[in-house]
Amino acid sequence: MINKERLYNRLLELGAIGKQETGGITRHSFTAEDKAAKELVASFMKEAGLTVREDSVGNLIGRKEGRNPEAPVVLTGSHIDTVCNGGIYDGALGIIGGIEVLQTFNEQGIEVEHPIEVYAFNDEEGCRFSFSMFGSRGVIGTIEQKDLEMKDQDGVSVAEAMRANGLEPEKVGEAIRPKESLKVFVELHIEQGRVLESNNLSVGIVSGIVNELWLKCTVKGEAGHAGATPMDLRKDALVAAAEMVQVIEREAKKTGTTVATVGRLKVLPGGINIIPGTVEFTLDLRDLSQNVSEQVEKEIMKEFGRICEERGVELQTEILQRIPPAPCSEEFQQAAQKACSQIGLKPFTLPSGAGHDAMQMINICPIGMIFVRSKNGISHNPAEWSSLEDCADGVNVLYYNLLDLAVKH
Repeated sequence: MINKERLYNRLLELGAIGKQETGGITRHSFTAEDKAAKELVASFMKEAGLTVREDSVGNLIGRKEGRNPEAPVVLTGSHIDTVCNGGIYDGALGIIGGIEVLQTFNEQGIEVEHPIEVYAFNDEEGCRFSFSMFGSRGVIGTIEQKDLEMKDQDGVSVAEAMRANGLEPEKVGEAIRPKESLKVFVELHIEQGRVLESNNLSVGIVSGIVNELWLKCTVKGEAGHAGATPMDLRKDALVAAAEMVQVIEREAKKTGTTVATVGRLKVLPGGINIIPGTVEFTLDLRDLSQNVSEQVEKEIMKEFGRICEERGVELQTEILQRIPPAPCSEEFQQAAQKACSQIGLKPFTLPSGAGHDAMQMINICPIGMIFVRSKNGISHNPAEWSSLEDCADGVNVLYYNLLDLAVKH
């Protein structure tokens, strides 16, 4: 139903913004690359016949009016930013795909009961300020003053970056959407895994998004001379942390569904001849079941306590974010299954192991997600790739899905 060549050409054009010598893309929030990307996406929205606006937290929004402008809005879209040296499909497909669907509606003269809006969410990845999903948090109203004070590696705060881009931090509340004004949010996204590929399927219907727990753990031991301190008198923070990392892997493997990652580790003082006195590391813990996740967390912390006692070190933990699982609505899943059948695809359901803006949007409206096959499951990488045909299949499923959801009263 959609124009797949136009879809793919726009993906490639957007993918040229922030291109690195490595072949990857870096587009962080409130940067020149971010601004250029928004300007390009705004031009696509206008070509599609949508009205365009930017809200108070930097989300770009294109709207197709419905026969009843007061009816709850059907939302779609994804994020416009990337990780460092990322790929061209993550986030971008959901935005460009949503625009393509609405442009096709307009070209075919299709009218809908409910207004439909495409969101290009600001700063989903959180790479610049270590605070993810800023745009969707703004929509649901959970941005706090302390969030605006968070700084990047150059010491620039979120608030300062906003002002430099013509936004007023004091007005973040103006981005909030009341619950009664929204019907559903549907996010089209590449899978970023290999489930669809292993099943030889181009499109999947997401049943829900796993929880996301981020912790910062600081192990404090005692720095000392590497040559003059006997092994049995040491309080080596790195050795303790290494044992903790093994605990994380072991406890996560026990459930068969949990995934846990230590993605960052900092050793201080950091000298080749100094016993590490302090080690900081992060923990990313996820599961589709909140109960399972909480039990794994409990067991990990129990083991951490044992390690601290045995090795004479102390542990401090800081919760960076704790987001519960987000189940996709039955109405969306039924509409998506119908959409797959309409274009000759086998309906297939799977969970999302990655975090998405939909995890925030579930706080104010039902959500749904459509996945598109990723080659070799690679994402957040210049090698990230989904074929033209697979992208078109995903956008066609979105086409019928949004049509179903927006036509009904």
